[in-house]
Amino acid sequence: MKRFHVHLHVDDLPQSIAFYSKLFAAEPARVEGDYAKWMLDDPAVNFAISTRGSQPGLDHLGIQTDNAEELAGLKARAEAADLALLDEGATSCCYARSEKHWVTDPQGIAWEHFHTLGNIPVFRERADATPTATACCAPNTRPATGPTVRGKPLGIAISTPATGGGGSSCC
Repeated sequence: MKRFHVHLHVDDLPQSIAFYSKLFAAEPARVEGDYAKWMLDDPAVNFAISTRGSQPGLDHLGIQTDNAEELAGLKARAEAADLALLDEGATSCCYARSEKHWVTDPQGIAWEHFHTLGNIPVFRERADATPTATACCAPNTRPATGPTVRGKPLGIAISTPATGGGGSSCC
């Protein structure tokens, strides 16, 4: 089974936990000092919030898989569609070890495809052990130039109004 994933940045974690707990009629499956996650079954959603972003709002969307085969299928689909893909492989973030890759939609919103391998006691395990204030799971690649993108800074080119993409619209 695949589970839809949403990660939002919030300013006030306790206030947001109280709000989403009422909205979902469920308590978070995991709470840390800077992070909370609900694993909902109906609908099947991995909904996470954290205070690690520079401003409140959407960090990224994604699809969590139950096994490596489902993850490989999502990767094959992205590659077959000729989508630019950032493959992080085995990594850790958001208090979990996982296997993952990323794609960016035409609006610049990052999509994470991942298979969780296990929980860890820290937000991110890093080889250099340097603490960072970066957002959840952000790959260490950022384009030197180009538009500011919403979601993860992946270094994958996106289409914007300045580069021939669509203009603004409502609803």
